[in-house]
Amino acid sequence: MELNVTAAAPPGKEQQAAGVGILLQISMLVLSFVLGHLLRRHKFYYLPEASASLLIGLIVGGLANISNTETNIRTWFNFHEEFFFLFLLPPIIFQSGFSLAPKPFFSNFGAIVTFAILGTFIASVVTGVLVYLGGLTFLMYKLPLVECLMFGALISATDPVTVLSIFQELGTDMNLYALVFGESVLNDAMAISLYRTMSSVRSHASSGQNFFLIIVQFLETFVGSMSAGVGVGFISALLFKYAGLDIDNLQNLECCLFVLFPYFSYMLAEGLGLSGIVSILFTGILMKHYTFSNLSENSQRFVAAFFHLISSLAETFVFIYMGFDIAMEEHSWSHLGFIFFSILFIVVARAANVFSCAYLVNLVRPANRKIPVKHQKALWYSGLRGAMAFALALQSVHELPEGHGKTIFTATTAIVVLTVLLIGGSTGTMLEALEVVGDGHSSVPNETYEDNNGYIAPTYEEGTSSGSRFKMKLKEFHKSTTSFSALDKNYLTPFFTSQNDDDDAEDFAADPPQNSRREGLRGH
Repeated sequence: MELNVTAAAPPGKEQQAAGVGILLQISMLVLSFVLGHLLRRHKFYYLPEASASLLIGLIVGGLANISNTETNIRTWFNFHEEFFFLFLLPPIIFQSGFSLAPKPFFSNFGAIVTFAILGTFIASVVTGVLVYLGGLTFLMYKLPLVECLMFGALISATDPVTVLSIFQELGTDMNLYALVFGESVLNDAMAISLYRTMSSVRSHASSGQNFFLIIVQFLETFVGSMSAGVGVGFISALLFKYAGLDIDNLQNLECCLFVLFPYFSYMLAEGLGLSGIVSILFTGILMKHYTFSNLSENSQRFVAAFFHLISSLAETFVFIYMGFDIAMEEHSWSHLGFIFFSILFIVVARAANVFSCAYLVNLVRPANRKIPVKHQKALWYSGLRGAMAFALALQSVHELPEGHGKTIFTATTAIVVLTVLLIGGSTGTMLEALEVVGDGHSSVPNETYEDNNGYIAPTYEEGTSSGSRFKMKLKEFHKSTTSFSALDKNYLTPFFTSQNDDDDAEDFAADPPQNSRREGLRGH
């Protein structure tokens, strides 16, 4: 009988602890939103909203850590990377793709892809190799090469929530905004694909995979994920076009189905061993471009507000969640050299990423569309790290030997806190120093804005031949965006949407980034 009583007692206690834990989380969310509003209202840029949320989590976590808080209440605050990847991240990434302002994004699409894919690869490899060399020369804690490359991949995921929110508040060049925003969205997907590829290489180290097979494996993951996302986006467009759901008494069903498709895309990719982030991002872009116009007006208003709402809640919660867990987790502070040199190496790697990719982009752009040096410096400065790096580092604790995983996690934690607080707080000063505040929209001349269903067809100076075959190849690749926009306008939009009028194109083109942290980030 006593055994039954003792067995029955813990569930009630556990339910009470759960209630206290959830109450504390809701209280921190309310405090974060109110504090963020006050900071915005008084234009206090030295403590952006994301930094404030992180600080709230750090302070409450620190107080809980030094108090005699019950351990079963603490368990409700552990940062579970599965919860982050399966529930918090999907609405943030979908909203990023769904709320894109297409004109500046697609006019800079070639540059964004270059920075996000090639640039992230460069940053990952440079960081990993420098960390490995640092270990060989006894500057820092020594890790195997594959683990160094895993660290390089996870720490290359930039999350400029705070930077973008201040960009939007102060008013800066829309091409610079599009570059920072587009890179931050796509490089999350690139970083996690690289991390998982290197993790797979490590677990199959005995098979002796060569570099070529690693590249093929990565491309399979990335292209497969993108195909899954595009496929789900097109299927949703056809369903809403032909199912006849856009009538008054079916709006509830219409909205429910629309909300389910992004999660279907994400879980489909994850279930196939691909990247859900890549998949849901492209689903978001296609659902906004094709599926959204097939909805009734009331449903359009609802789904736009719904995804904006849950992405804002998720982002705020991520920063609180992360701050609390940083204060609660056990850290390995014995390798301070690893932390110091890692910070130095990611600064160097970020510079290698931005300036080399900007050089390649400027090779193919006409003089009036080159990325100016001050924008390159702003791009370099905006590379702060956030929740994606933190979640992957927490995953590495489980995947790597204890000392290695703990060292990587502690270094990542220090980098996240320093970049979010220091870079986030100094962004306004940086923008003024670089003289990019109030650049307005003048850097893209109006004549390049052709009504091409929301896309800008870049102009080219045919007469200025450099004689370089490499440069000509890049120009031909860049020009393919023009033919894609024509294909979209003439074939894809009529096929996948029920309305092929100019109003839809104009609405789509004019849709500005929402004032959430990631779009307005991350950023985050």
